Amino acid sequence: MKTSDFDYKLPPEFIAQAAAEPRDHSRLMVFSRTEGLVEHRRFYEIYEYLEPGDLVVGNNSRVIPARLLGHKVDGGGKVELLLLRRLEDGVWETLAKPGRRLKAGTKVDVGFEIQAEVLEKADNGTTVVSFTNEEALEKAGAVPLPPYIHQPLIDAERYQTVYAREKGSVAAPTAGLHFTPELMGRLQEKGVNFAFVTLHLALDTFRPVQADNPLDHVIHREYGEMSPEVADAINQARAEGRRVVCVGTSTVRVLEHTARASGGELKPFAGWIDLFIVPGHRFEVVDALITNFHLPRSTLLMLVSAFAGREHILRLYNEAIVHGYRFYSFGDAMLIL
Repeated sequence: MKTSDFDYKLPPEFIAQAAAEPRDHSRLMVFSRTEGLVEHRRFYEIYEYLEPGDLVVGNNSRVIPARLLGHKVDGGGKVELLLLRRLEDGVWETLAKPGRRLKAGTKVDVGFEIQAEVLEKADNGTTVVSFTNEEALEKAGAVPLPPYIHQPLIDAERYQTVYAREKGSVAAPTAGLHFTPELMGRLQEKGVNFAFVTLHLALDTFRPVQADNPLDHVIHREYGEMSPEVADAINQARAEGRRVVCVGTSTVRVLEHTARASGGELKPFAGWIDLFIVPGHRFEVVDALITNFHLPRSTLLMLVSAFAGREHILRLYNEAIVHGYRFYSFGDAMLIL
């Protein structure tokens, strides 16, 4: 297996620069793994594919305003900090620009009476920073968009799922962006159940795999939680033979990590997750997957390839290009059954 096995060519005009409106009117490619059939629908038509008793599990992490613009206290040079994850009170791992010039002890004013101090440069290229007045960070920051989106975000809530609750991500769990409260209500009336886990998305959402062998890639740890109620709901669905449908790759990672940690029946979980899913992974919990179209050579593309087969996924991506689907964070969706 090589990283180049997960490469494909995407013309830039297929990268969605804004989300579809309404949310559930994005396009939906439906793929049956058992029959090999492909259908082209709209996302609201997912109603026809979800069945009474299905348990749909989403990631309720909320994107924080993690992009901070400031200047050095000594010298005035501009500095940009992207919050990646909170390590302890007032201390964050960040991506810093210009990272090479920020030595330990450098102080940065980011406004709102907040001062940052560089503590250390980590081996993975990140910068550990401490903040004064940490509670004001949300006022000082802006919601970060992926580097391939060049249009400004007019409404910050459009980069949040409608069920986002737990603050902590630097990127949205984008498969969930297609759901509306109305669609979820209709599905619940049909007998479809919803449950939510948490995974705060960090650096790997933006970073392609650089190593020639994917197994040499060190995936970034992300903090996740599964409540006792959700663990019980998933265990009951599995025991009764009902489908567990994951919304997004981040949700898959929480469920599969928890299944491995539990040794079978899922148990409540809170902690760091570094599960890297590549072809050959034996899925223990996930029966169906709702996902977006992902970047070439990414860990996300490798995960969906593990679930549906690499050859199938690359063929489906090529078909999506032929049919004019929109790719990446604000793009269209795929339902893999």
